This record gives sequence, C-alpha cells and structure tokens, in this order.
Amino acid sequence: MTAASDAMSETPLEPPPAVRAPLSRTRPLFWSVRRELWENRAIFVAPVVVAAVILAGFAIGVFSGPHLRTVHRATSFTQNGAVVSHSEVTSTVAAGGAVVTGPVSPAQQMALDHFPYGIAAVAMLVTLFLVAVFYCLGALHNERRDRSILFWKSLPVPDLTTVLSKALVPLAIMPPVAFAVGLATQLIMAVMHAASLAAHGKSLDVVWSLPLLHMSLIQAYALVAMALWWAPLYGWLLLVGGWARRAPFLWAVLPPLLLALAEKIAFNTAHVFDLVGDRITGGLGAAFVVPTKAQFAAASNIPNGWLPTPDIAKFVSTPGLWVGLAVAAALLAAAVWSRRYREPI
Repeated sequence: MTAASDAMSETPLEPPPAVRAPLSRTRPLFWSVRRELWENRAIFVAPVVVAAVILAGFAIGVFSGPHLRTVHRATSFTQNGAVVSHSEVTSTVAAGGAVVTGPVSPAQQMALDHFPYGIAAVAMLVTLFLVAVFYCLGALHNERRDRSILFWKSLPVPDLTTVLSKALVPLAIMPPVAFAVGLATQLIMAVMHAASLAAHGKSLDVVWSLPLLHMSLIQAYALVAMALWWAPLYGWLLLVGGWARRAPFLWAVLPPLLLALAEKIAFNTAHVFDLVGDRITGGLGAAFVVPTKAQFAAASNIPNGWLPTPDIAKFVSTPGLWVGLAVAAALLAAAVWSRRYREPI
C-alpha cells in the first residue's frame, strides 16, 4: 500500500462540522418586532383610514366653495354700547379655545386657512394613542387566548425580549408611522388647496406661505414627547393584558376608576382622577408653551402664530416624565414576570 493510499484511508469521509456564527443579541428582538408588525396590521391601516377621512372632508370643503369664510352681518348692530355700521362689520373667530372678536386681518385669515393642517396633525396623535391602547391590551392577552404562547415559548426567545418587542411598537414604531402618514396627508391637502384656489382664480399665497417644515418638526417632537409621556400607560396595559383571563379593558379601567371614586367619597378629593388625566393629556402642557387666551389672541395677528411653541428644556426637566419612565420600567418588569408564569387561557 502506497503512502498516498494510506493518507486517503486516514482522511475522514465526513466533512468537519460547520462553525456557526454567534447569534447577535439584537436579532431575536428585531424579528420579534417584525412579528408584531406582521400580526397587527392596524398599526398601519388605522392612520391611513383616518387620513382618508380627513382628506375627504377637506376636499369637500375646498372644492365646494371658500374653505374658511368670514362671518359678515349685513345690518347695523350695537357693540359695547356703540352702533357699528356695515363697513365696520366684525367677525368672531373661534380657534384653539380662544375667541377673537374684531375685524379679521389678513394674518388672522391666513392662520385660519392653515388651521386644518394642524387638525390633521392632532388627528394623527389621537389615532396613535387609541391604536396603542388597544394594541397593548391585546399584545400579551391574545397569545394566551389563542394558545399561540405555547409555540412562541418553545422558541429560544426570552420573555424579556418578547415583552420589550411589544413595548417598542407603541414607543418606537407607531410614532414614525403616524408622522409619515400625517406628513403625506398635509402634502395632499396642500395640493388640493392649491388646485381649489387655482380653479377659483385666487392667489396661491396661502399655500406658498404654509409652514410645512415648521409643522413637521413640531409634529415629530409632539409624537416623541407624548410617546414617552404615555409610557407608563402602555406598561400598565401590557401588564393587565398579560394577566387578565377575560375582559382586559375592564381590568385596566375599573381599578383606577374605583380608586378615584373611593377617594372622592372618603376624602372629597380627586388626586387619582387628576393623576390619570394628567398622564393622558398633561404631556402637551409639559412639552409646549401653553399660551393664555390673551396671548393666543395676540398671536392670531402674526402669521403661523397658531402653532404651538416647543419647550424641550421644560419637558426633560419635568419630574413627571422621569417618574413615569421609572414606573413604566417597573410595569414592564412585572409584565415579563407575568408572561413567564401565566398559562394559556
């Protein structure tokens, strides 16, 4: 037997085992987030539906006639004890909770023409909150109800990664989606507005003066700020959804409601109610400068004065923000523990 045959006989017939590349720690989280997006199409569908409704209403308004009309009174009347003639007709403009009485200046009229774009941004923010509430309630509850939790627990994905992926959806996925849909809605509104003005032979100054970049920055800031402010609410809803066997919405709402009622009966105070209300709507007051009615009336004479003024320093220095994030972390930890030990329904 030659040396070559001896070498061939000693050569193993089976190939050496392949060396597996180390699994990235973020990869399970990435695919868990993608799973949430695949299974919850309402994250994308709901903002698009709301945008379609807004565009339909805006189209009816701009193509059926002047979009925002000034209220004129054809006869003389008495105002503050003085007779006002038709040439001095006044108009009442209600916007942003303030009532401005007096002749409508071109700047005020331009602010009114721009106001529907702000309404579209607010609608996206409200849609984000509502979709996030129902998503968090069902994120951990549905997998127990349809018993798919048995399959997901068989995969090498820790409970912490699963809960974090579900928390990232309202905190990091929904705000960009709402921003993109809101920006696209405002762009389409601007195109329709320009087409309506051109069809009526009017100037396009209202559309050209639209502070779209300024509005986009404010909208992005508001979405991020409110997502952080609502973090403890999302944590509470995830915990309740993963713990409750049935009717997670009632289990999420009834305890704070009963606690607020008991406090009102026992002490005639409303601290619990105020705390919950502040956690829902108080973030806007912490993130923006809230003008008084007099300041809003004065700002109405300035183009784009109806836009809120961000105050990042005040927001990041608000104790309620950091206390809420700490509470959210504790609630998410409790949700991880609940998922680890709760059985399918």
